[in-house]
Amino acid sequence: MTETTLNDAPWRDTATAPEERVEALIGAMTLREKVSQLVGVWVGANTEGGEVAPHQHEMNEAVDLDELLPHGLGQLTRPFGTAPVEPGLGALSLQRTQERIAAANRFGIPALVHEECLAGFAAWKATAYPVPLAWGATFNPDLVRTMSTAIGSDLRSVGVHQGLAPVLDVVRDARWGRVEETIGEDPYLIGTIATAYVQGLELAGIVATLKHFVGYSASKAGRNLAPVSIGERERADVLLPPFEMAVRESGVRSVMHAYTDIDGVPTAADASLLTSLLRDTWGFDGTVVADYFGIAFLKELHRVAATLGEAAAAALTAGVDVELPTVHTFGEHLIAEIDGGRLDEGLIDRALRRVLRQKLDLGLLDPDWSPVPSALHGSGAGVPSIDLDPPGNRAIASELAEQSIVLVSNNGILPLPEAPRIALIGPNADTHRAFLGCYSFPAHVGEQHPDVAMGLTIPTVADALQRELSESDITIAAGCTVDGTATTGFDEALAVAGGSDVVVAVLGDRAGLFGRGTSGEGCDAESLALPGVQQQLLDALIATGKPVVVVLLTGRPYALGSAATGAAAIVQGFFPGEEGAAAVAGVLSGRTNPSGRLPVSIPGTPGAQPSTYLAAPLAQSSGVSNIDPTAAFAFGHGISYTRFTWHDAGSTADTAATDGEVTVTMTVTNEGERDGVEVVQLYLHDPVASVVRPVQRLIGYARVELAAGASARVAFTVPADVTSFTGRDGARVVEPGALELRLGASSSDIRAALPLDLTGTVRTVDHTRRLHCDVRVSAV
Repeated sequence: MTETTLNDAPWRDTATAPEERVEALIGAMTLREKVSQLVGVWVGANTEGGEVAPHQHEMNEAVDLDELLPHGLGQLTRPFGTAPVEPGLGALSLQRTQERIAAANRFGIPALVHEECLAGFAAWKATAYPVPLAWGATFNPDLVRTMSTAIGSDLRSVGVHQGLAPVLDVVRDARWGRVEETIGEDPYLIGTIATAYVQGLELAGIVATLKHFVGYSASKAGRNLAPVSIGERERADVLLPPFEMAVRESGVRSVMHAYTDIDGVPTAADASLLTSLLRDTWGFDGTVVADYFGIAFLKELHRVAATLGEAAAAALTAGVDVELPTVHTFGEHLIAEIDGGRLDEGLIDRALRRVLRQKLDLGLLDPDWSPVPSALHGSGAGVPSIDLDPPGNRAIASELAEQSIVLVSNNGILPLPEAPRIALIGPNADTHRAFLGCYSFPAHVGEQHPDVAMGLTIPTVADALQRELSESDITIAAGCTVDGTATTGFDEALAVAGGSDVVVAVLGDRAGLFGRGTSGEGCDAESLALPGVQQQLLDALIATGKPVVVVLLTGRPYALGSAATGAAAIVQGFFPGEEGAAAVAGVLSGRTNPSGRLPVSIPGTPGAQPSTYLAAPLAQSSGVSNIDPTAAFAFGHGISYTRFTWHDAGSTADTAATDGEVTVTMTVTNEGERDGVEVVQLYLHDPVASVVRPVQRLIGYARVELAAGASARVAFTVPADVTSFTGRDGARVVEPGALELRLGASSSDIRAALPLDLTGTVRTVDHTRRLHCDVRVSAV
């Protein structure tokens, strides 16, 4: 088409209803042009270095762009996140690529561009924010929304349209390597934090992507990409609620299927999930995209398809709309299924309708669409300079890092006294990588390019502590590596400790991919003992008799052996990002009053897995098993440098109908001498139900900021809907009977238990039920 006839085309007319524009375009397309809109291309991937996606080297076949582009292209995969590229050069290159794509096809349609953004825009020199597990530790959805808006703005400014985040998987076994990518072990906390993250991305104009739908985190033995054998009730009541909340409340426009199979049915080919539940019941109308190579895995790994064509047909039929990261099954194999009469072309049109509507909503079908992203406006000739780590981003990263640090225990040694002699010991004491998760660019891609600078200024704990405590005498000794077996550094570390007033032991993980780290995708753990010989080092330091402050920089919780009770203090950070060192140092010095809470339990022993706080009575400690799964520090736990008292708990009624509500209240007072934050948590205990229930589960929370001496009244209005669960017949029900509403500082620190008797008949509820307690915090 000429430019004139193209602009006269009905799909270009912005005054026409979007549905009519999409249908007009579909009607003008050939089968090959339709299918081309359902695939991505990963032109930046190659076989040099390690993999950044499962089986990447086996699956990533070369693509002939000259052959492909005249038919169009659905998506471009990670033009910034595949190799280090200057942001300005990357934006300019993407602009030229989009010009080429649009010029090559007769409809002038550009590609939708996606990137990873799990801990910030995964691009060279872009801000490395704390990982999602740290978001969960903040119990602060508003701050997470602020962060994701900034991430989305950076993505959009350089021409990216879709972000592959957030992860809504619920931790079921902390040995799983991708725990760092999750928000925690509680569905309600995950749902609220993830929904806020999605809202921020979407506010910035980025298509957010919920992943991994569903069950990925429940794999056997915590192994990545392993079978899942959960019941319908666990799936409905534990794994699905975060996704349901996000679909209902966030405006999310994309969902990614999980790699796993559940009880023998791969999610990529499960129409009951991807169509019946997601679309027909919940009303989701966006796109379902494949996890990388996930459609081909139906043949290669799950073996429910004999050919790639069968795999493509199964995924498309189930409800997958777009194959990522590149053309593998949805190209010629899918066309052959149509040509052979084995697949209805109407299914192509169904997926295409969703894809084109999304492109239309992004402005990619409009006559005034421009390939020039906003960051290049007015840049003139040459390669512009684009700052993806500006001061505003770093300020957000700093605040999030500070709020995510959890003070787990403290015998009074913290804050550190003036000018102590500090022995700074441990493999994470003086390394920049200690703060970064596996989906940060330096860990995910940068390590494949050792000759390229990291592109960010990331202080170490040693750097930050020397600045924070400039009068202190700080001596550094690694003692060991993160995961090595050598103990030859112990002598030096113990000698340094012997000459100190206090030992700060900085231990934990090194993020990586597929065994290249101790945490991250494909870096699963056999047990929850600290990696390598770190526990031996820690035990030896405690045995010196010196006070030991343990600082953990990890992607999962670890059992701490003697340190759980023998350490003078324990500070937990979950890969807190580029500003993490200052956040840790601020807690140690007392500049920051810690306010983080554990989004995952810290285990008492390294082998009692899988175990989470969402445990039924039979999963508790008992006299008929020698394995005690009791956590050393429970979900929701965290302390500060001030003292909070809770008093005057009450409720508006001790009975309510199964379609009613009740309000519970509690006054919290800061009796200390400095300002602080208390996180008031509301748990539901259902002592007798028609099916086995967890002993308690979180149904609400409030982050309460209190000046020294101030008080606040916290009120939760609890609808009966939030007590619902999946009954014996598979329907979600609210049952009459006795309940307890528990107000606590953690799941193991309940300050008040208020009885509630639900009256009336069993009530069936659905996806329109109320998901939240209304929360009000008012000064007293």
